[in-house]
Parts: sequence; C-alpha cells; structure tokens
Amino acid sequence: MQRRKFIVAIGGAATWPLAVTAQEPAGRIYRVGYLAFASREQQIHLSKGFEEGLRSLGYRIGENVVIEYRFANGKVERLPVLAADLVRLGVEVIVTGTQQNTVAAMKATTTIPIVMTNSADPVRAGLVASLARPGGNVTGLTADTGDEINGKRLQLLKDTLPNLSRVGILWNPDFAPNQSRLTLMREASPGLGLTLVPSEARGLDALEKAFATMLRDRAQVLVVLSDGVLFNYRGQIGVMALRDRLPAISAVREYAEAGLLLTYGTDLPDLFRRSAVFVDKIFKGAKPADLPVEQPIKYELVVNVKTAKALGLELPPSILVRADEVIE
Repeated sequence: MQRRKFIVAIGGAATWPLAVTAQEPAGRIYRVGYLAFASREQQIHLSKGFEEGLRSLGYRIGENVVIEYRFANGKVERLPVLAADLVRLGVEVIVTGTQQNTVAAMKATTTIPIVMTNSADPVRAGLVASLARPGGNVTGLTADTGDEINGKRLQLLKDTLPNLSRVGILWNPDFAPNQSRLTLMREASPGLGLTLVPSEARGLDALEKAFATMLRDRAQVLVVLSDGVLFNYRGQIGVMALRDRLPAISAVREYAEAGLLLTYGTDLPDLFRRSAVFVDKIFKGAKPADLPVEQPIKYELVVNVKTAKALGLELPPSILVRADEVIE
C-alpha cells in the first residue's frame, strides 16, 4: 500500500520529460552492455527500470538500441569474463550496478564509458576522482545518502523497540565500503545506548554461522549492511531473521519484500531509470569524465507489517505514519 514519497532535489539531479525523441542519426543502432552480479530473476525489476528510462527518452528497445545483458548469477569470479565479453562485442557503454560490477568493467576497459547505477562511496573506492569531476571513463549514480544514514537506521530500530540494547550486524568484509559503515555505526551506537554485535558473511554458506554467532552474542535485532552478495541472498536472510525472531532492517525495499521488518534508503529501480539519462548523454557525445556523479533523489521507509505480526510486535504509530509504503 503506497503511503507517500519523499523526493529531495539534489543539485545536478537528472530529470526527463514525459515524451522526448532521442536525437540519433537515421538508422543508427546503439549497443549497450549491462553487467550484473545477480541472476536475471533476482534483479529483473532493476533492468526493467533501466529499459523504462531509455523508453522515456525516446529509445526503442530492440530497434534503435540493443542491450547485451550479462548476469553472473551470484558468482563474483564470472564478472571479469562477462565484462571482457561486453568489451569484445564493442558495446558503446557499459551499465553496472554494484561495486563488483563496476570494478570488473574498469579492469576490462579504460576507454568504453561505464555508467554505475548504485555505487557505494565511489570516491573513496577509487571509482572516480570526485563526484563533480569523475575523470576517467566512469560516471553515474551513487546509492550513498551520506554517513548519517547508518545512524538513522539504528534510530529507527530504537524507535520501534525502545528497550533495545544489542544490535546484530550482518556484513560482508569483502565489500570495502562496509568497513567505514561499521565504523560510523559504532560511533553512533553509544548515544542510542546500543551495543553492536557484528557477524561476517561472505556468501550463502556463511549465513547460518553468522546468525548463530549473533544469537550466541544475544543480539535482539539485525542490521544488514547490504552489498551485491547479501542482496542476492536477501530471501534466505529474511527467512532466517524470522526463524530466529530477529526484527531486521536494511537499506532498500527489496529486503522488506523478502521479509525484513524495515528498510530505509534509496529507491533502486529509480536509480536504474536515471542511469538511462547518462547513457543518452554519452550517446550524444558527452564524456563520462565531465558528467558529475549524482546522488539519490528518492528515499523511502518501507515497513513489513506482516513480519511484525509474525514476530508479535506492535509497531509504534510514529513508525507507521512515517512509512512511504506498508507491506501487509
């Protein structure tokens, strides 16, 4: 049930009119490479978002623009091969999602433009020189909403469970931005009277041990630091959190749809729709080095009431009234 949408305008945010005709030479067919860590099924809503963005700009999928899709099916070791394949095909731009995809594409080419769609801290990660002047062949969008977002998720849990004191953190140490995220959460937790219980999981086979560790350390709730790997296994995480009676929060609505209690963060399909604007500008001659990296313009709080009922929780009215969407 849709509640409301917060739209925050950030300088340089891309917008497009309802009807625009792409200005391409007559008969020209553009070729886009699309590199994804997850399987097609796991992120079909994101690829559809990208296609919707292209259509809104006047492109016709399969006619004047061809998209070469490559999915790693959750196997990070496949990304370099898939990226190299896109380069071999001679695509004019490569659209990537999470950090792993962008890094693989960067290693495969220094000349073909790369449009990242939901990077995390791209400057610190070395993907771009700066948000304003990316340099190199990479630009696009960052999913980061600022350092304070991690503290806000802890605050949401505290608002939901006032007696909360111990917070489990499920994180993948192989995803470099998680190190700084964890540090920022540690800095925010004392002011909320919280103790963090981090537990590592690098893949599906590590989830059971990670949950057992959090339960052993008396975690009362769960924060999932999302990355491409854990996003791919969000369904299993949702089942385990409910099984172990851990109210959980993460960054994007897909986790709430998978059974987590709350999510607060960016609208991923919107980022993928907006990435089409970068592709269009590149088709028209813009250089990635000169296209500023953009931040999210849509943030949303999603509440899974079905999960709350299964956990026997009565959600505070203050949380429900703030929700952009409630899953019932």
